[in-house]
Amino acid sequence: MRLNNRVAVITGASQGIGRAVARCYAAQGASVAIVDINVSGGEETAALIHAEGGKALFVRCDIANQVDVNAAAAIIKAELGPIDILVNNAGITRPAMLHKMTGAEWHQVIDVHMHGSFYWLQAVVHDMIERQWGRIVFVTSSTAQNGSIGQINYAAAKSAMLGMVRTAARELGKYNILVNAIAPAAATEMTKTIMNDPKFAEAHAAALKQHPLRRSAEPEEIAPAFLYLVSEESSYVTGQILSVDGGSMMVR
Repeated sequence: MRLNNRVAVITGASQGIGRAVARCYAAQGASVAIVDINVSGGEETAALIHAEGGKALFVRCDIANQVDVNAAAAIIKAELGPIDILVNNAGITRPAMLHKMTGAEWHQVIDVHMHGSFYWLQAVVHDMIERQWGRIVFVTSSTAQNGSIGQINYAAAKSAMLGMVRTAARELGKYNILVNAIAPAAATEMTKTIMNDPKFAEAHAAALKQHPLRRSAEPEEIAPAFLYLVSEESSYVTGQILSVDGGSMMVR
């Protein structure tokens, strides 16, 4: 198995891409920490992994709170061992046109995506430096490069994550810590909420007509890319943004 004896943290693993990645890593031998504010969903992911013969631990955590993050990291280290892999996947959307967006809608998205990702990066990196090995994957979006109507908060947060990826990759490479990002296009509960919103449905339908594959991916189609970026096969890959979007970047 490709991840034997590795400890992996996946934030936002109560559903969607995070759940698919957690199950994929566990199937490859990793001990997986499912980090989420959604208790029922997180416990369900852990139960699925246990039923499949894998090892999983659910830890409730509000990633926008640094005290929560540090406490969760300490629990994971005590229960599973030092953290080898971090997937910064947790995210939320608060869609609104920019002239109607509230301060709360702006800060909620920034706090989860940008601040939460930084808090987790800082929480795991000291042990990775000491052990001279680590794999970190951020989940970004084509929205960071192209923008998206009604999501200026989300686009700004995802753009900030790209800066973190490239800076961390430069700083941490000498410690054999690789930092990359994946920009996926998958049908998850979060994206379906936007797709089904009448305010944005027309724009989404128009974009889908131009999509080379004419569809969004299922989370299970995205997970293998996450496996590649934390396995030994990617030992010379860092500071990269991998688009797993069915070619949609070509037509934007």
